[in-house]
Amino acid sequence: MKILFIDTIHLLLKEELEKQNHICEEAYDKTREEILAIIENYEGIVLRSRIKMDEDFLSKCHNLKFIARAGSGLENIDEEYAKSKNIKCFNAAEGNRQAVAEHTLGMLLSLFNNLNKSDKEVRNGIWEREGNTGVELAGKTIGIIGYGYNGSAFAEVLSGFGVRILAYDKYLEKYKYQSSMQEIFQKADVLSLHIPLTVETTYLVDENFIHQFEKPIYIINTARGKCVHTKDLVSAMGKGKVLGACLDVLEFEKTSFEKLETKNLPEEFQYLITSEKTILSPHIAGWTKESKVKLAEILLQKISSLA
Repeated sequence: MKILFIDTIHLLLKEELEKQNHICEEAYDKTREEILAIIENYEGIVLRSRIKMDEDFLSKCHNLKFIARAGSGLENIDEEYAKSKNIKCFNAAEGNRQAVAEHTLGMLLSLFNNLNKSDKEVRNGIWEREGNTGVELAGKTIGIIGYGYNGSAFAEVLSGFGVRILAYDKYLEKYKYQSSMQEIFQKADVLSLHIPLTVETTYLVDENFIHQFEKPIYIINTARGKCVHTKDLVSAMGKGKVLGACLDVLEFEKTSFEKLETKNLPEEFQYLITSEKTILSPHIAGWTKESKVKLAEILLQKISSLA
């Protein structure tokens, strides 16, 4: 097959596909329009998130057999339309599950123990012990929404910390730590999101959702930025309903996830970047040296299965 690489992926994938006699070409710097002009020449596309595979794009892909995304979500691909054209859509959620789990845990521990705050203070000659008293993870109840690869991996890394885990996934019938949302609302101290971005999950965590928790909570989002309504989150933090937030993803990211929307960022964003109750990272929970290799290996297996 002729395969077009739209985004940079670990070299292992291209090298191994070429060993199988596939022809792999790169279009890292080409625009959407430039890619559309040549796409009929290819049977496969490998990408991350730079270009949206919508109906308009896919309607011009007359020979395409597959789209392979090096990541978990497929929201930048119109899966239904692709299916109608017999185009297979592959992701590689298995590849970065451990990376996401460890990053999620790291953010939570950093927040609980004031590590970012105290590190900054010590570097500036401030030796404040009492003001940086931490909170222990042991004994807390962790609510996990979405128990796929990432949610279940987070539960695994939590298992040695003496916590109670409650998991909810409306698309699974039976799974470990299975709970109801009602029980999570009643008992959770920490909420962690591991869900795809869909019409249903867009702004899932809003004022009404947060209000249903019986205790003040901490919120972690390593899923998609638009799963959380930032304005409502900041409002809840100001009222003490949300004690802190760990956000690897932000509502204000560009759709490619490569940059923030820098124009007209609202006041709530300023609150997030100045608050000592937040830990922020630039959508890197799934990015480790190891996960990039794993993502390539998993996509290789799935693409090879078409032969």
